[in-house]
Formats: sequence, structure tokens, C-alpha cells
Amino acid sequence: MQSLLRDGTTSGAPGPTEMTLVAVGVRGLSGLLALQPHDAAVAAINRCLLRLTGVVAKHGGRIHHFARDALLVLFGATEAGADDVDRAVLCAVELQMVMRDLNQEHLNEQLPPLFLGVGVHTGTVMAGRFGSPAYSEYMLLGDEVELASRIQAFSLRGQVLISDATYQRCWGKASASAPMQVYLKGRPRPESLRELVAVPSRRLKVPRQEFRRSHRVDARLACECRRVQDGVVTPERLPGTVRDIGYHGLLVTTSEPLQLHAEVRLEFDLVLIDYRARDVYARVITLKQEGSEWMVGLEFTSISPECSAQVQRLVQVLVAR
Repeated sequence: MQSLLRDGTTSGAPGPTEMTLVAVGVRGLSGLLALQPHDAAVAAINRCLLRLTGVVAKHGGRIHHFARDALLVLFGATEAGADDVDRAVLCAVELQMVMRDLNQEHLNEQLPPLFLGVGVHTGTVMAGRFGSPAYSEYMLLGDEVELASRIQAFSLRGQVLISDATYQRCWGKASASAPMQVYLKGRPRPESLRELVAVPSRRLKVPRQEFRRSHRVDARLACECRRVQDGVVTPERLPGTVRDIGYHGLLVTTSEPLQLHAEVRLEFDLVLIDYRARDVYARVITLKQEGSEWMVGLEFTSISPECSAQVQRLVQVLVAR
């Protein structure tokens, strides 16, 4: 397994190198450590890493580092190859497949599940040994490294997101979603990302383990609800507070209950991006009382394209914070 580690890529003076970077975040390690005895947790984590490194070795990747709950895998670290991107994409899909199988073992052993978020990006990095005669280390420098990490951080559990640069090099071999413009932390402009779905030629499909349609993030936004009865918006205004928000809905606290499955019209301030969402219609899909407040889950039923884009932008800004 030594050939997987960064020791195999430490030679050479620093210079620009095109690589495909596969950033992998392991979600759920903290819960595993908190809920299981020490020996059982360590054994489960080591088993997980052993399976992941086995996939990396199969596809000829190089593990640059483990860092807390993440690892970075390099394709093209020693020398660029025409199939670097293809191998990286296959590796990303099979990492998710291995994690799905591992979670079945966890279920049988009554261990909490672990999930992967994966980001893949292709770009030119400054790579090589940096330092002094006293101490030096193989390093990757440049915005492209940070971008791969940000893409991984934005991915949902069980999801593989790829940059436009990667997609342009594998579009004929991989199936991916339509592009989405995403604001990532530290990036002045939105990045075009796609969700990797499958590699048809190998009959491989990403086994998504989370079926949310978007991130849902905590928020504290002033909100105003008005009931809709027989298609008519009532004049009574019910103030509330948005507690979390996603692309397709909200969780709102109110002082009065709303009827389950009823339709409401909403206005709320997206203060971080200086925008007020108006004439947003939503349906009550969950209702729960907590103390003197009501927790109202709302799914958007009608929202303008402009407003939808602003809601998505806010969610991305909150994810990146």
C-alpha cells in the first residue's frame, strides 16, 4: 500500500502540473466515535479507510493526505496520462459503491452509517517538494486545490460533484446532471458544477444515499405568512421566523398553527444578499407544536425564477460560511 501514499510522489522540484483531484469527505466519524467504544470505533474507521484506499489503488490514484475526516487523491501526480480524468471519475463512483456496501455491514453490526461527499476537479497546480535542507515536504499549491476541497464540502452525502473542467474532459464517457451555478466559499463568482450520475460504458451508477434535492441550512429570517382560501389570499398577516431553508422549501416557526396541506403566500427577507422574496406560494407539509410555537414545514408550490435563483444563492452562501 506504500505506493498509494505521498512518499511515492515526493520527488522533483516544484513546477506546474495538471492533475485531477478527487477530494473525499467522510461524514459521520464524530457520531461513530461518540456512540461506540474506543476499540470498536477505531476498528470501524480503519476498515473504512482500508476499503477506500483499495479503490484508489485499483484506479492508480495517489493519496496525498488524510486530514481529519477527509482525504485528497491525485491522478497525474507522477506523470500526466491521457486517462487521468477517466480513472478519477471511475474511482469516485466506486468509492460511493464501496461505502454503500460498508454501510450494509454497519447495519448488520448495529454501527452508525458513514457517508462520503466527493468533489472532482481538474486543473493546473504547483506541485513538488517545498522547504529547506532541514525539512521539506511534497505539497500542492494553488486555487485549484482549494476548489476541489470546496466542491467536496458542498456535496451531499453519497453525492459526487464534478467541476466543468472535469466534465469537459469526460462528457462522452460519463453521465452527469445539467450544470448548476454554485457559490462556493472564497470564490468571487459562481462555479459551474454537475452531479455525476453514472459511467454507462462500465455499467456503474452512483448509489446516492441521501435523496434531499438540496442542502437545508439553519437561518434566522423574518417571515410573513398569509393564508390562501379558495384561491384568494386572506388579508390577515401571520408573522414568523424562517428556521431553516433549502432550494424547495422552508421550516418556519409561528405563534399560531396553520392547517396541514393548506396553501400560504410568503414574504421573507434574504438579508445576507439584500433581497426580499415576495409572492412565494407554499404548501404546509409538516406541522408540530413545540412549547408555545408551531414548527411549520413548507414546500414551495409557486416561486418566480428570479426569486428561486436568489433563494439558491442564499443557501449556497450559508453552506459556505
